[in-house]
Amino acid sequence: MTGQNTGQPVRTSSFVGRRQETAEVKRLLAAHRLVSLTGTAGVGKTRLALHAVPRLARAFPDGVHLVQLAGVRDASLVPLALIEALTIRDVSGRSPERVLVDQLQEREMLLVLDNCEHFADACARLVGTLLAETVGVRVLATSRHPLDVPAQHVLEVQPLATPTPGEPLPPKPALEYPALALFADRAAAVLPGFSLTEANQDAVAALCRRLDGLPLAIELAAVRMRALGVQQLLERLDRRYRLLTDTADNGDTLLRHRTLRAAVDWSHDLCTPEEQTVWARASVFAGTFDLGAAEEVCAGPGLDRDAMVDAVAGLVDKSLLVREGDAVHARYRMLESIRQYGLDRLREDGAGAEEAARRLVRDWCLDFVEECERRWFGPDQPELVRRLHTESDLIRSVFEFCLTTPGELRAGLKLAGHLWFFWFATGALVEGRYWLERLLAAAPEPTVERARGLWVQALMLLSQGNAVRAAPLVEEARALALRLGAEAEVAHTYFGRGGARLISGDYDRARAVYEEALSRPPREGESMSLVGFKYVELAHVLAIQGEFDRAMALCEDFRQICLAHGEQWIHSYLLRILAFAEGAKGDRTAARIHARQCLRLKRAVGDVFGIGMTLELLAAVHARDGEGRPAAVLLGAAARIWQDAHVALDRTPSHGPVRTEAEEGARALLGDAFKSAYREGLVLTSDQAVAYALGERESAARPVFDSPLTRRETEVAELIAEGLTNQQIADRLVVALRTAEGHVERILSKLGFTSRSQVAVWAEARRAVRP
Repeated sequence: MTGQNTGQPVRTSSFVGRRQETAEVKRLLAAHRLVSLTGTAGVGKTRLALHAVPRLARAFPDGVHLVQLAGVRDASLVPLALIEALTIRDVSGRSPERVLVDQLQEREMLLVLDNCEHFADACARLVGTLLAETVGVRVLATSRHPLDVPAQHVLEVQPLATPTPGEPLPPKPALEYPALALFADRAAAVLPGFSLTEANQDAVAALCRRLDGLPLAIELAAVRMRALGVQQLLERLDRRYRLLTDTADNGDTLLRHRTLRAAVDWSHDLCTPEEQTVWARASVFAGTFDLGAAEEVCAGPGLDRDAMVDAVAGLVDKSLLVREGDAVHARYRMLESIRQYGLDRLREDGAGAEEAARRLVRDWCLDFVEECERRWFGPDQPELVRRLHTESDLIRSVFEFCLTTPGELRAGLKLAGHLWFFWFATGALVEGRYWLERLLAAAPEPTVERARGLWVQALMLLSQGNAVRAAPLVEEARALALRLGAEAEVAHTYFGRGGARLISGDYDRARAVYEEALSRPPREGESMSLVGFKYVELAHVLAIQGEFDRAMALCEDFRQICLAHGEQWIHSYLLRILAFAEGAKGDRTAARIHARQCLRLKRAVGDVFGIGMTLELLAAVHARDGEGRPAAVLLGAAARIWQDAHVALDRTPSHGPVRTEAEEGARALLGDAFKSAYREGLVLTSDQAVAYALGERESAARPVFDSPLTRRETEVAELIAEGLTNQQIADRLVVALRTAEGHVERILSKLGFTSRSQVAVWAEARRAVRP
């Protein structure tokens, strides 16, 4: 888990106004663990939250993390959305809720949960659990209605201020009225040089009043300045809104809802037929999507594929699609109000229109994932990992569609089967097991898709070190594949069958399975990655059994294939086995070189568990060379990976001895200093640990000598050394005074001190020894 802001969309327009609200968000989060920004659709809750987030980052050592829930289509997926956003790689098999609680217990972070209203009950339950069972987690939620959580503090986001009818405007109205400033800013974006003047400001003020100060409605109107003058814009809106205000019921919320609906209606009427078609059909996308997906799903009757680019560009120009991504990877997202409107329009096309569009999304997703699997054994692995992470919301929506739509279970199992490499390589096993368990339980029919799903589920379990549950699944998969004559799936089961024996310590039987597998040529349709794993695992068994030269020869054989294809993931495993065999033979220089090459490749594809195993192997090499401190730091870093993942691979017979040797060697070299170096590694992230192992940086861990303080307490101690009072510390960290006082009390207690001056001396001494 990183301490960076995650999932934050690129802002394509400036933020106007809300200075007082931004300050209030900061103040409330300093005093309360749950703050909910509420208000009607289009009032700017999300924009306010995103504007406040960068100003809060310093207060949270473990980062500020954005979780966008608009793309979530089922209440049960809310915890998975958090796990994805926090890049948690827990493989314990526990429920996602328990995984989150355990992972976040020691963290000091802010979770920004956007668009909670879709699953308010699920969000409330999860937030309530997190607040009750963690200490340092705070939540900023956006929702049209408050969450049912007793601890929350609600800030209702109001529309932007507009002038009162008949009230003379001040000399600089944009400074007094944010609604006018927003309109002027957005109008200038489409009509360069536009500004508020004495000639147009009364019309702009009347327009913003007509739009009730709703930011989204103002933005939708402002883009019309490309074709209309302010007065023309006001006259057309006035005709549309007169009926609205004459018939609207009492109540600001209902009136604002109708105001926004009328503004969106007007924008829809002004769209071309092609733009209207894309708007309706693209509303079935969960989260963001790219142009290729839009072409597959939206093109068809009434819309030629060649017209898609212009239609998408037109919707972006009209602020109906939000462009995200970067200059290379353009993606698009609909604001939730706009998406719901599009769904309403789509449903007007008939009872089956929405389901038909979702089937097109399913088809696109299946094609996309199958193409990723075909390209996986090649040079594009880091890019494919990035793409698959980016499409996670859409993939989840397709799984949910397959689980809830009659006749779609087989397609869901097929999708899961093609994702094995992604879940396995990146350690996203919580996600993989969640979908596989549901699909396999719902689809017991004897199909090729089920056979693959069974062995993929076995791989997930083997990655957890659970051979007991994995072994029967992979045997069931093999029997079903043989029965169906699915030779490729039979071949795929060899990896799991041998793996179950390997991690159990039954090396002779594991060796027999892999030798049998390699005695046969690859079947048509067999994954080259799984062919490669047969070489990897047989070489691993041979190295464990002392046949180092044969193990190294096998690695070199398949390495040539990897090099010819530009493949990195399997190559990294071969390098690790080479390093293991070379180290055992006494060639520690070669072992160190190959272990570091392995780490570089594993970092490129995000193979967290592979990183953990390789850090331990490199630690053993350092220990053999008499380098106790780096060995201990790397052991601590690997332990952090296993602790975060709740995985026991480091304690299996096939992997445990490497760690044991490294730890015994480092302890013998360091004595009492082992604990300090080990703790230094424990606070490294995976990326920091790899950088340290490669010599790219010194350890970024704090503290660098034995310390009982948490990261936040260490930061407070350093502020004490700067001479700050408790109130100044609270202000600096954006926390309540009582929170700062509590930190100071715990610091004094843990260090056994009685005065702030002693803490200052301690902090200065700590700085002096920092590398």
